Amino acid sequence: MSPQAATAMQPAKVPVAVKQSATGDVFDRIQQIYGEIARRAFEIFDNNGRWLGNDLEDWFRAESELLHPVHLEIAESDVNLTVQVEVPGFSTKELEINVEPRRLTIAGKHEAQEESKKGKTIYSERCAKEILRVIDLPAEVDSSKVSAILKDGILKMELPKAAHAKAVRIEPKSA
Repeated sequence: MSPQAATAMQPAKVPVAVKQSATGDVFDRIQQIYGEIARRAFEIFDNNGRWLGNDLEDWFRAESELLHPVHLEIAESDVNLTVQVEVPGFSTKELEINVEPRRLTIAGKHEAQEESKKGKTIYSERCAKEILRVIDLPAEVDSSKVSAILKDGILKMELPKAAHAKAVRIEPKSA
């Protein structure tokens, strides 16, 4: 056998846009997802012959089909918070990150379409992966200085802590 040369390529770190958002945007997004889960749960209920008593099972099945879990790790230092989130299969364009002083919201929607043709038969399947994670932060952050990078399905964010006024002791003077 002759020796072969190989070149290893690493995916580039891609910066992700981070937005400062109003609280209403987050609640609108949650309400929209809640509606989608409710519609899917009703479809499951309807397809199962409308048997009563399986409400929670139908709801949990719909939830697991539409929302995928987001695993994360938060580390805190004196000057910032570091958040690492697993988002395999999502690109920077499919992710939406909103930062408030005490809250971080990560949302994403990834749509994949698969089509297979055999003779006259056409098979088409559409799969939507959606994530939503709202995290209450342990410290107030400066939302204007947040940075995020996506590499190998891991979203890494640096959230600098907000500067607080230093405590100063004041000695009263007699009049």
